[in-house]
Amino acid sequence: MTDQTEQTNHPLIAFYEQRLPAIVALTAELASIESPSHSKPDVDRLVDVMQARLAALGAQVERFPQTAVGDQLLAKWNADAPGKPILFLMHLDTVWPVGVLAARPVHVEGDRLIGPGTWDMKGSIALVLSVIDGLRQRGEFPQRPIWALFTTDEETGSVYSTDLIERTATQAGLCLVMEFATPDGGLKTWRKGIAQYTVNVTGRSSHAGNAPEKGVNAVVELAHQTLHITELNRLDKGTSVSVTVVRGGAASNVIPDSATAQVDVRFLTRDEHERVAAAMTALQPVLPGASLSVSAGHARPPMERDAVMIATFEQARALAAQLGIDLLEGGSGGGSDGNITAGLGLPTLDGLGPMGEGAHAVHEQVFIRSIPGRAALLDLMIRAWQFTR
Repeated sequence: MTDQTEQTNHPLIAFYEQRLPAIVALTAELASIESPSHSKPDVDRLVDVMQARLAALGAQVERFPQTAVGDQLLAKWNADAPGKPILFLMHLDTVWPVGVLAARPVHVEGDRLIGPGTWDMKGSIALVLSVIDGLRQRGEFPQRPIWALFTTDEETGSVYSTDLIERTATQAGLCLVMEFATPDGGLKTWRKGIAQYTVNVTGRSSHAGNAPEKGVNAVVELAHQTLHITELNRLDKGTSVSVTVVRGGAASNVIPDSATAQVDVRFLTRDEHERVAAAMTALQPVLPGASLSVSAGHARPPMERDAVMIATFEQARALAAQLGIDLLEGGSGGGSDGNITAGLGLPTLDGLGPMGEGAHAVHEQVFIRSIPGRAALLDLMIRAWQFTR
């Protein structure tokens, strides 16, 4: 098996090895522009930079103004060319607050580009821009539409960008999600779906010393519900149902009349999602006099390893083999915008970014030697991909 951090002698990989210093420098430049999801002014500074860079690369760029989060960008090359576009999906926001770079600036140590945002996902953005530039400089940019969507709230659930992602992706023939690679350099061909629920319990308050029998303890009722909810786990099927945050009671001498729990659900298939959703909405109180309500919150469908995904990956694997790369596959318990596109039944590949480690952690970094191979694969996919549907 080819080590995904080692490069073959393929000329296309050698081409990007020569351009490696420029790709690293661009990654560092982008990562040095702090863009936390919750700070629109800071994210928009990066949006401004990206808009100018994309235009300089010959793209038609549309900007979608937002009020609560940073503006979003859609870049199109060969917009009028026939056929469905290949769509790159990327996000400009990071989890890191403004000021963290002062303590941990972006820097290179040997084969590692280290710093907040380098791996998730400024390195992937630099990768796509560099491949577009490389194709143009070689005069090999294909006569097919290539689109790139840059959102600004992926780290907080893509609440404000989901509609735009869906509208854009449904026009595409292939969605390439530029999240980082698996630890062995593979693509992600499955991701768990996510559903969140809030359980609100109402009881009846009473003095805990003088009249406990007159109260209906909402915390005790919630304890019963927690046990019922926990029984919904099917870990053998990849389904986890976790009560994560619990609140109840206001004073130590009062029978609590309210309690609340938040529930996190992860699942590999739509069937499992439907099973859990039906069970959650069917919850009934146990204690006489208690009542409860269940409300659904943020949700993402699973990115299933179905027939469409398998066929899409196999074509990517065959292209990688032309470069001397043994492309592997894996998955993740966390979600991405690939859940949205795959949930629509669209051909989707995820994890096309560089290798590294430490996403959302203080040691976040990109493995520099993995970049040329990833760039060469994107280059070949842009030129040679064959739509199957």
